[in-house]
Amino acid sequence: MHLRFSPSMRSITISSNNGFIDLMKIKVAACHISYRTLFHTILILAFLLPFVFILTALVTLEGVNKCSSFDCLGRRLGPKFLGRVDDSTRLVRDFYKILKEVKTGEIPADLKLPDSFDQLVSDMKNNNYDTKTFALVLTRMMEKFEREIKESKFAELMNKHFAASSIPKGIHCLTLRLTDEYSSNAHARRQLPPPELLPLLTDNNYHHFILSTDNILAASVVVTSTVQSSQNPEMIVFHVITDRKTYAGMHSWFALNSVFPAIVEVKGIHQFDWLTRENVPVLEAVEHQNGIRNYYHGNYVLGANLDDINLRNFASILQARSPKYISLLNHIRIYIPELFPNLDKVVFLDDDVVVQRDLSPLWDIDLNGKVNGAVETCRGEDEWVMSKHFRNYFNFSHPVISKKLDPEECAWAYGMNIFDLRAWRTTNIRETYHQWLKENLQSNLTMWKLGTLPPALIAFKGHVQPIDPSWHMLGLGYQNKTDVENVKNAAVIHYNGQSKPWLNIGFEHLRPFWTMYVNYSNEFIRNCHILEP
Repeated sequence: MHLRFSPSMRSITISSNNGFIDLMKIKVAACHISYRTLFHTILILAFLLPFVFILTALVTLEGVNKCSSFDCLGRRLGPKFLGRVDDSTRLVRDFYKILKEVKTGEIPADLKLPDSFDQLVSDMKNNNYDTKTFALVLTRMMEKFEREIKESKFAELMNKHFAASSIPKGIHCLTLRLTDEYSSNAHARRQLPPPELLPLLTDNNYHHFILSTDNILAASVVVTSTVQSSQNPEMIVFHVITDRKTYAGMHSWFALNSVFPAIVEVKGIHQFDWLTRENVPVLEAVEHQNGIRNYYHGNYVLGANLDDINLRNFASILQARSPKYISLLNHIRIYIPELFPNLDKVVFLDDDVVVQRDLSPLWDIDLNGKVNGAVETCRGEDEWVMSKHFRNYFNFSHPVISKKLDPEECAWAYGMNIFDLRAWRTTNIRETYHQWLKENLQSNLTMWKLGTLPPALIAFKGHVQPIDPSWHMLGLGYQNKTDVENVKNAAVIHYNGQSKPWLNIGFEHLRPFWTMYVNYSNEFIRNCHILEP
C-alpha cells in the first residue's frame, strides 16, 4: 500500500503495492487548505490504512485475488457488514431442513445403499441425485454404519465376557501338573506350615492375611508381592482358602515354593467343619438352584434387540453375570469370624490384587469400634472408578430397595479390607447377609445384579470405617486410562473388572505391575508355556 503526494501538493493518491491500481485519489484545493488541515487529513488516512489492508487481505485469503476495484471488494465484504447470509450458509440450512424431512421417509425399492463414501459420490454423479434423494441415501447410510458399529461392539463385549469367564490354558495346565505332583511327590504333600509353626496360625501377635481363590498363579502373585513388599516378612501369616478340586495343586505350589520367612497355610473349603449345609443354606441354594445357574450360565442374550440395548449397561450386565458370583468360594469372606475363631484382626485380599507397600501399618489403624476398614468409592480423581453409590448396585425401582436404602449413600470396596473379628462377632452381619440374599432369590434377582458386594453393602451398613484411598487403588481391570503414576504410589492395586492381568484381554501398560511377581523360571510355569511378556 503506497501513499503519493503530487508535486504541487494538490492531490493525494492511495495505490496498491504493485503500483498499478489506484485505490483512492483525493484532490486538494490549494487556495482553501492550510497545513494544519493537511496534517489532520494525513493523520486520518494513516489511521484508516491498516483497515484497508486487512480488508484486502481477507479478500485475498478467501481466494478473490483477481479483485481490481472496490466494486469487487464490496461484493465480497458487503454481506458480512450487512449481516446477510452467503450462499454456503443458506445451502447448509436448506440441507438440514431436507434431512429432517427424509428422516422418516421410505427408501425406494430400487435404491441400493452405497458401501462407502467414494461409491456414494460416484452414484451421485452417475444417477444425477437430487438433493432429497442424496439426503435420504446419506441418512440411511449413517444408520446402517451405526448399526454395524453397534453390532461390532456387542460382539466385542460378548467375546470379552467369554474370555474373562474362561480359564486360560496355561493356568489350567498349571493346576493339573501341580495336582499330579501332589500325588507323586512327598515333598509336595508336606505339611503346611511345619508342625513346629502350627501355633503361629492362631497367634494374634502376627499379621494374618486371608486369601480365597482357585487360581494358583494369582495366589502366588498376591503372596509373593505381600512378602517382598513387607519390612517384617517374618511377621506374615497367610491363610489361603481354595476349593476341593484346586486344593492339591495349591498345596503343591506353596510346599514347593517357599516364601520364608513368611508362613503359608492352605485349606480347602471341604476341610472347614463349620461350613455345613445347615450353616450356609442360602448359599447352597445360590450354587445349585437351576434358575440361578441358568441366569449365570444360560444364553441370556438370545434374541436380544440391539436397538434396545445400551452398550455400557450391557457391559455392566455381563460383568454382573460372571459365574464366579455363585461360587461359595467367592462368598467365603462373610464367614471369616467362624472359620478363624481364634483370630482378632485380619486383612482380606482378593486374588486380583498386587501389594506394593508394607501393609503392617494397617494393624495400627483405629477402626473406632467398626468391623470393616475399607476405601470408599464415591469420591476420587477418577470419576469413573471412584463414583460408586448405592444407586450403581441396586435396583431402586424395586419397592423394598427404594424403601430401605438411600441411592446416594457412598459405596466401599471389597478386595483389601481390614476386619476386626472381635467386633464382628458381636453383630448380626452374617444373618443380615443371608436374609438379603434370600429376598433377592425370592424376587428373581431383581433387587441387584452384581454378586457379593450388594448384600455386603447392606450387611455391613453402619459397620464400615473409611480408610485412606492410597491403601487400595481400584479399576485396573476396566479403566484403560488409569494413571500409571498413581498406580506406582498405591499400596495395593486391584485389577477388578474383566481385564485381568493373566488374560490376553488385560491392559498391556498395566500388566507389568503384576507380571513382575511371576517366577517365569519356575519349572511348572515353563512347562505350561506361561511365557514372560
